[in-house]
Amino acid sequence: MTFSKQLFLYLFCIVPLLHASHPKQCSSSSCGRDDVHVRFPFWLLSRQPELCGHAGFNLQCTISPKTALKLPNSGTFLVREIDYIRQQIRLYDPENCLVRKLLTFDISGSPFSALYLVNYTFLSCPNEVAKSSGFDSITCLSNSTTSFLATTSLDLAKSMLPSCQIVKTLAIPVSRPVVVEKSRFSTDLKNQDLWLKWDFPSCSDCEKDYLRCGFISNTSLQVKCFPFEKSGNNTGLHVLKIIILSVIGPVTIFATCIAIGVCTSERFASRRQRNVAVAALQPNEVIVTTGLDESVIESYKKMELGESRRLPGTNDIVCPICLSEYASKETVRCIPECDHCFHIECIDAWLKIHGSCPLCRNSPSPVREAV
Repeated sequence: MTFSKQLFLYLFCIVPLLHASHPKQCSSSSCGRDDVHVRFPFWLLSRQPELCGHAGFNLQCTISPKTALKLPNSGTFLVREIDYIRQQIRLYDPENCLVRKLLTFDISGSPFSALYLVNYTFLSCPNEVAKSSGFDSITCLSNSTTSFLATTSLDLAKSMLPSCQIVKTLAIPVSRPVVVEKSRFSTDLKNQDLWLKWDFPSCSDCEKDYLRCGFISNTSLQVKCFPFEKSGNNTGLHVLKIIILSVIGPVTIFATCIAIGVCTSERFASRRQRNVAVAALQPNEVIVTTGLDESVIESYKKMELGESRRLPGTNDIVCPICLSEYASKETVRCIPECDHCFHIECIDAWLKIHGSCPLCRNSPSPVREAV
């Protein structure tokens, strides 16, 4: 028997023993050394298996690297903190202008909800009016001629008419209740992060008891608390297991491999001969390439971004493939039918390998087949 066969049989026998002694756990992970720790019900794309988290709780790492959460209808946010006991997540805008996203914020389609909702009225005022009144404007929404203000007091907003214009009044998610009588312009909303909560799955009791939370099984959405493996008193037992597996185990496995090799070598040889004969009679296999021709890719619409970096449809300001923000003068390409857009370098490389949109898996053009 060859050494490779011996090694295969050794691993085939040893790995199940190790697995039985130490059941696989979904340990916490992070995008960077000082970044947030990700564990159930969240899971980190490409760092943890999907079974380690609940649907809708998938996070991803940016190039920075930072932990990012993409809400279906509100775009990408960076994660500043996760409170697993209170079941709350703290988010902030990568462009440092959270108010802009809150103006069109839509939390539907996600497992999260707002801690509190407060009605804010947004106004645009001439700069001289805002400065003379001493009001604190929202800098990232203001420009050289106009100041953008927000307040929870509709009466205060109406008192600014007709010099100012009311843009809209809508419910904004906030981290704590706001006293309307004490509200001033922009002060309460300008510098805050976005706090959201989740009610299901409920893992607070597990976290309070320093237990890990997870699915009961791979086929169930029910969760339960599991104890973490503890060191200390079990150290001697672990050392003994290592000695047994590394010294006595290989000797036993080696002897077993020799016996198995003697009994099965002829069987393997005849089986290989049959396989070769059958393979010689079979026609060549068809190799299917799922990517698209370059000519097909070039036929897809491309556009150069202007200063506003606006994209058609529901596209965000971040490329879904490389997670980098778009910049003006950059060229993007859009997939037909679904109209999802990406950096041209990112999507061209993707389509040469895959024949569908990375986001919705729409296949606007038939894949190539080559023999």
